[in-house]
Amino acid sequence: MPRIDWKKLHSYALASVLVGAASLMAVPSGAALAQSSVVRGLPDFTELVEQVGPSVVNIRTSEKVSARGNVNGMDEDMLEFFRRFGVPIPNMPRQQRPQRPQPDEEQPRGVGSGFILTSDGYVMTNAHVVDGADEVIVTLTDKREFKAKIVGADKRTDVAVVKIEASGLPAVKVGDVSRLKVGEWVMAIGSPFGLESTVTAGIVSAKQRDTGDYLPFIQTDVAINPGNSGGPLINMRGEVVGINSQIYSRSGGFMGISFAIPMDEAIRVSDQLRTSGRVTRGRIGVQIGQVTRDVAESIGLGKASGALVTGVETGSPADKAGIEAGDIITRFDGKVIDKLADLPRLVGNTKPGTKSTVTVFRRGSAKDLSITIAEIDGDKPAAKLAEREEKPRASAAAQAVGLSVSALTEAQRKELKIRGGVVVNAATDAAARAGLREGDIILSIANTEIGGVKDFEAALAKADKAKPINVLFRRGEWAQYALIRPSK
Repeated sequence: MPRIDWKKLHSYALASVLVGAASLMAVPSGAALAQSSVVRGLPDFTELVEQVGPSVVNIRTSEKVSARGNVNGMDEDMLEFFRRFGVPIPNMPRQQRPQRPQPDEEQPRGVGSGFILTSDGYVMTNAHVVDGADEVIVTLTDKREFKAKIVGADKRTDVAVVKIEASGLPAVKVGDVSRLKVGEWVMAIGSPFGLESTVTAGIVSAKQRDTGDYLPFIQTDVAINPGNSGGPLINMRGEVVGINSQIYSRSGGFMGISFAIPMDEAIRVSDQLRTSGRVTRGRIGVQIGQVTRDVAESIGLGKASGALVTGVETGSPADKAGIEAGDIITRFDGKVIDKLADLPRLVGNTKPGTKSTVTVFRRGSAKDLSITIAEIDGDKPAAKLAEREEKPRASAAAQAVGLSVSALTEAQRKELKIRGGVVVNAATDAAARAGLREGDIILSIANTEIGGVKDFEAALAKADKAKPINVLFRRGEWAQYALIRPSK
């Protein structure tokens, strides 16, 4: 075994230390400052908790539940039948006798969170926290309890406002959501699983997150669980920037993704609730769909943006303004419709009665239309498609791409409220692969409006067979695009 020369080893170690020190000293002062600025400590939330904590409340709800139907899942009428005729109740021990129904009782319904919006007792929470509740109890951090009155709730945005009879309350400070940045630290306070005044923290994971609702949610990784609903999302300045509302979960518990309602949207809703107890929204009466990249390229739109009008409600503002099925709405009041969800948000936030401008892309060109916004109401039943009144006539040009079409009758056009088009009698080969089927009404092909079979044949003959052919068709009440790719 070789012997270790400790003197030589010591000299090597000393040389390494000196070289390392020299390299550190050689780093420019500016770079050193930049390097040190990257290394930051974790934020301290203690002051924020002390500042905002007293404004957060616990909300308990209860509902009146009838005692009827508490024996083997049977209602009182069925139990009375067994009593009257002396028939034994199935699956019930002899010693157990059914009790007469008791008066309706208040039973706990759920627990949520909220926060004090104004010092005179207005409290904001989620609509689903108070939905269906007969009694709402608000508990402050100082343990005072108040019976609250539901001022109003909006299920579309999941925002609700309740009022307690108190004054001098510690109201929250509302923040500017536009200043919120992805990666910024945020904190939540609430009552997960009934555990009051629980504090959790994390960062903003994303903004403008679409979940199919009217709102562009704030996505965070802050731990949110049942009971946190309605509680505030707070930035490092102690301002409320959102209402914790939803989580993404496959287990029912927190899985690292939660969503908060942006505070600017919530305030807009709460102002209406406090004024009138309800929220009014604008509508124009269109059914819309996604614009795919293939469709956008084939019709000359270029970028896959905007909202495809798949149907127009008869007599609606859109109908009166001249919007047609197949139009792509690209702007509303000058604001760009980048994605499908932008349109209902912009229209919904417009006051009914307002005159607005809608820009549509139709058959290769843009067009501005004036429209008067109506108030949103319940859905209307779809009209039935009229039956065909004449036997189909085959089209040679259509058969080349796997289609058999025929003309629409005048009665069909009136029933469908369309100027022209042809009806598909059969779809095979390329047409079937594109998704067309019997009964579809073809309105345009290759950006050319179809008046009848002759127009259809002419448009199809002119279409470039080397490229996908865009077809605007109507199925039932709604219109959409298909791309026919002829076989080479």
